[in-house]
Amino acid sequence: MEQAEPLGSGLRAFHAFRSREFRFVWSAQAVSLIGDAAFTTALGWRTFTLAGSGKLGLVLVCQALAMLTTVLVGGALADRFPRRTLMVASDLARLAAVGALAGFDASGRLGFPLLLVLATLMGLGDGFFYPAFGGIVPLLVEPSAVPSANAMIGVARWSSILIGPSLAAVIYGGAGSATVFALDAGSFLFSAALLWVTKPRPVEPSAAEGTLREIWAGIRYVSGVPWLWVTISVFALVLMLQFAPQQVLMPKLVSQHFHRGVASYGVLTSLLGVGTILGTVLFGHLQPRHRRGILSYGTWVLNSVCIAGLVLSPWFELAGAFAVLRGTCVGFSIAVWETMLMELVPENMLSRVISLDFFGSFGLMPLGLAFSAGIAGLASPGTIIAAGALFSAALIAGVMTRPWLRAVD
Repeated sequence: MEQAEPLGSGLRAFHAFRSREFRFVWSAQAVSLIGDAAFTTALGWRTFTLAGSGKLGLVLVCQALAMLTTVLVGGALADRFPRRTLMVASDLARLAAVGALAGFDASGRLGFPLLLVLATLMGLGDGFFYPAFGGIVPLLVEPSAVPSANAMIGVARWSSILIGPSLAAVIYGGAGSATVFALDAGSFLFSAALLWVTKPRPVEPSAAEGTLREIWAGIRYVSGVPWLWVTISVFALVLMLQFAPQQVLMPKLVSQHFHRGVASYGVLTSLLGVGTILGTVLFGHLQPRHRRGILSYGTWVLNSVCIAGLVLSPWFELAGAFAVLRGTCVGFSIAVWETMLMELVPENMLSRVISLDFFGSFGLMPLGLAFSAGIAGLASPGTIIAAGALFSAALIAGVMTRPWLRAVD
């Protein structure tokens, strides 16, 4: 793997690109993430035209549950076997699933049960990919470039949310959903090809104890580190109380509170994406090295306050400003957290910790989605979302008083 000399402070955010291996993996992910964002957009509209709006929730829940089913196993395997190999295998499996979806759709033989099965297979493949991807990043660059690597990955991740849906809309309108699905399948092939020629630094694998024992070893490790297990537990509640209501109620908020349509809903989503890119680049430039525990929690508190400001704002333009500020907080805080994991967790435990972080944080989301839908008629959408956000802010602020968090650099 190439080694690089440190760059000047003006280019710190781009330091990771001096590594050939990182350029390969970043390019693979940038293309694949755009394909995934386009796929999600096309999947939603194709499900609607095929089976009605009520069935989309079932597709998304099955896809999410499938990912949660495999993510812990994926973390254990990624700490035992070469992470690049697991990522390539996952890309090829998802290529097969989405390619089949494109083929059945193009032939006119796609029905809702088959769509549900293939979307679930996609979720299973995602669960194997993401722990391996999180674990391979520090093996691609020298230690000083890990913050830069996370910043640039964040730019790819959040940019795809801006590019992918628009790309899907153009292609879907001109060539149909099967072409969008085929595009996503091609992005997996492109990703697998670049990953295949990537040569990450080798890491001493974890001892082969059996998958279940290795998962349990990861749980034991996380349970012994307060900043890990408390944060994962807190964000299981935060995502349930704060993120899930937004997913369910934001369209209703835009319609009833701001008296606007789908275009304004899209504008808020785009402004959030712009903010996340700004926050990620800001992290890449500043690359904070001290008191990162307090810094990340403080940024999450500000994010929660911005959510409340957005949904209670009397003016749409002010809500848009809150969306940008909130996105900046999200991009910055996620980059801080991912860098802390990569720098403070042992290499041969990293993928399992990432999988536990993902599993724990999102484990209560299905319950939150169902709960939010159930109480949607009890109060205005802004009141419900703001209540969840402000409770989350108080919960996060309470953890900031803990001495063990202040000691985390």
